[in-house]
Amino acid sequence: MMREPGLSRQILWSMAAVGVGMAVAVMVSLYTFYTLWIMFYPESGLAPPENLIPTWPEWIFMSLLVLAAMAVAVVAAKRLSRRLLTPLNSVADSVRRVARGELHARAVAGDRSLGETAALVDDFNSMAERLERTAHELITWNAAIAHELRTPVTILRGRLQGLAEGVFAPDEAQFRSLLGQVEGLSRLIDDLRTLSLADGGHLNMRMAPAPIADEIAELAELMGPALREAGMHIELRLEHVNAVCDITRVRQALLALLDNARRYASPGRVLVEARVADGQLHIAVEDDGPGLKDELVAHVFEAFQRGDDSRARASGGSGLGLAVVRAIAQAHGGRAGYRRSDDGGAIFSITFPHTTRIADSTPSEYARPQT
Repeated sequence: MMREPGLSRQILWSMAAVGVGMAVAVMVSLYTFYTLWIMFYPESGLAPPENLIPTWPEWIFMSLLVLAAMAVAVVAAKRLSRRLLTPLNSVADSVRRVARGELHARAVAGDRSLGETAALVDDFNSMAERLERTAHELITWNAAIAHELRTPVTILRGRLQGLAEGVFAPDEAQFRSLLGQVEGLSRLIDDLRTLSLADGGHLNMRMAPAPIADEIAELAELMGPALREAGMHIELRLEHVNAVCDITRVRQALLALLDNARRYASPGRVLVEARVADGQLHIAVEDDGPGLKDELVAHVFEAFQRGDDSRARASGGSGLGLAVVRAIAQAHGGRAGYRRSDDGGAIFSITFPHTTRIADSTPSEYARPQT
């Protein structure tokens, strides 16, 4: 089976053919022009047509001219093919390496004056970088999920084994402890499912108008005992607004913010605020500190991020709550944010559009927010 000519050879032959063809075309055109000129304008004084037939020296000269044109075309073709093939071969080699699992492989652009090939190399490198980052995140996620699941499963297995062997008495305290571990597993699984749906673009929102102030007040009342047990008290600063949102998801996000404050903030006040500004609904949870370290601020809404890992372990945090908050905010066409308060505390917020005041609205005025 004959091997097909490579791109370099094709460029070489094509340029050589163009050079020879141009040289021949110029010579034939000149002879044709002067022959016709003499035939139609003999008074011009040029030599008769029979004297225009090339002599042997002229044939040799024309042959040398054609060879020179071919040589120039070959040199130009080699230079062009080298400039073209260096980045293309680099991309092809990197593709093969990536296919073998070497996700760190990157192509080299070489001569960046060829914009298209440089753009191809840049696009490939960007794709390879995203692929490597995705693979790394997948490994990290798998390890983190296994780590988070191992603790409650180990506790459940130990307690159940102790109950089965009669080491522990089957009393109410034991069953409540087991129930607490099961509830923790359930929350972890639900958070993982929410993040998975959000990453895949399948986190569906059931949008409907809802009285945000009433929902927040109800949730604050439910969280009140747990916060008071941690030495905190809730203050509410709410505007009575109707918001077009998935109220179940909003409650989930607010619950995650309150639970985050309960686990990590110092005892004191927890302020929950809801207000409308510039057509945006702002829901914020502010605590009395200590806030986040500067190096963690940029990654606070990423999964499995913790400011103080030992403290998070003691409080039972999984590191998914704030990632869920961001996913829910983005699913509403909004965003999640963090900033320090004037007193040094932490302010976590979610903001999303399309809100309408109760006094100025009717049910027919609500519509699903554009994302």
